[in-house]
Amino acid sequence: MTESKQRDIDPRRLELASDPYRPAYHFICPANWMNDPNGTIFWKGRYHIFYQYNPNGAFHGTIHWGHASSADLVHWTDHPIALPPGPEGADRDQCYSGAAFVNKEGVPTFIYHGLPDGICLATSDDDLLINWEKHPANPIIPNPGPGDEYWVSGAPCAWVEGDTYYALTGNSGNAPPDVAYLYTSKDFANWEYLHPFYEGGVFTEWGEDCGCPDFFRLGNKHVLSFTSHPRGAQFYIGTYANQRFTPERHKRLALGDTGRPGVYNEGLTLLDDKDRRILFGRLHEARYSYVQRASGWAGMFALPMVLSLSDDGDLLMEPAPELEALRGEHTHFSDVQLNADEDRQLEEIRGDQLEIRAVFEWESAEEFGVKVCCSPDGEEQTLIRLNLNPWSANRAPQEIRPLRELILDANRSSISSEVSNRESERCTFDLSYGESIELRVFVDRSVVEVFANDRYYLAKRIYPARPDSLGVELFARGGKATVRSLDVWQMGAIWPLA
Repeated sequence: MTESKQRDIDPRRLELASDPYRPAYHFICPANWMNDPNGTIFWKGRYHIFYQYNPNGAFHGTIHWGHASSADLVHWTDHPIALPPGPEGADRDQCYSGAAFVNKEGVPTFIYHGLPDGICLATSDDDLLINWEKHPANPIIPNPGPGDEYWVSGAPCAWVEGDTYYALTGNSGNAPPDVAYLYTSKDFANWEYLHPFYEGGVFTEWGEDCGCPDFFRLGNKHVLSFTSHPRGAQFYIGTYANQRFTPERHKRLALGDTGRPGVYNEGLTLLDDKDRRILFGRLHEARYSYVQRASGWAGMFALPMVLSLSDDGDLLMEPAPELEALRGEHTHFSDVQLNADEDRQLEEIRGDQLEIRAVFEWESAEEFGVKVCCSPDGEEQTLIRLNLNPWSANRAPQEIRPLRELILDANRSSISSEVSNRESERCTFDLSYGESIELRVFVDRSVVEVFANDRYYLAKRIYPARPDSLGVELFARGGKATVRSLDVWQMGAIWPLA
């Protein structure tokens, strides 16, 4: 790292650089606690991310808004805290989550939940969005009183239609069912509650809520991104008309039984100057809280993703192509034949900062995939495995129904006693017999992210404890499979490393 780059680095990053679990190319705050992405916005040629941040330690509390920006979606510059609580007013206790939008005067605006009083606004008039002025009318939407129909959640979003402002809050902590509430304003300061924005509980489970709503247009549809406390991040794709949203499709990004520890959680998007909808999300820790406090940091962001819709209306998620700038040493394989019950170690590949791009085809295998962060004796290993026969049907492969299960298996990822959650992440989908599948796997020290055919996403914190857990293997079970192409890149670091 050059001296000029060193000057851009918060000195607290240097103090924590020896921690082997600090990601090398994912966004993390300089130190202490971070969780939800807040106020994401593209402004004056830069991507801005704000985030819930506790300057007092690596634990949830005394929430401020941290701030960083980037010109390329890869390398980030730390800025001063954007939103501190109080010392007086509606947010005198804490500044909880919210979103950003540009108001009718063309001014960047935050809408957020201030504790203890309700929904607040703040605006910025400088190009780097360093300084923010809180609106004198805060709270513009007060916490509800007895008999009020609406609920004020911890994370509103807002937008402008013509000469009218609209705002959404979800029902965080007030389920079931999940629901968002719509408000409107003409003058920015005085807001009126309209009605529930959509009918929840159709696609979701009993007890789920609508936290951190983010509403936006994507192609010819509208999307509501939200996170339920029991089950994590998900999306509705549907139709918006007459100030109401009708969900037509549903997609989850957290697929485990709990949907929270060690996996993808809250997400928030922005629209950039290329008309791309970019998603930022948080990856939760899966270590005990005492370990997080002792380490001096907690929380990280997933890789930024470009969202789009497929021809059949499915939500597509692709890692931002700008990340290719971090690719280093490259190794290519083609037409690797895997026999039944074979584990093929790739002697040429070692590392814990990798991008892997593999296209698999199969003939008779019941399962195949990739192992990463493997110790030489297999004591530690993380498996990305595609089970072609999750129902264990006792039939020829071509006769098995096309339901498949993709599993990010963290059961043996770490021998450390500090890991509190080892659940696997998994998703199911249809894939016809013999149809190929492309897996894109990103390994970054304590995290693995997997994209499958740009339609399915899994993520898990893994924390390998052994310094020799650097191996990569291919495997097949119960029959033959072919790795038609395999590309592996060593990935560069954007933060100081020991």
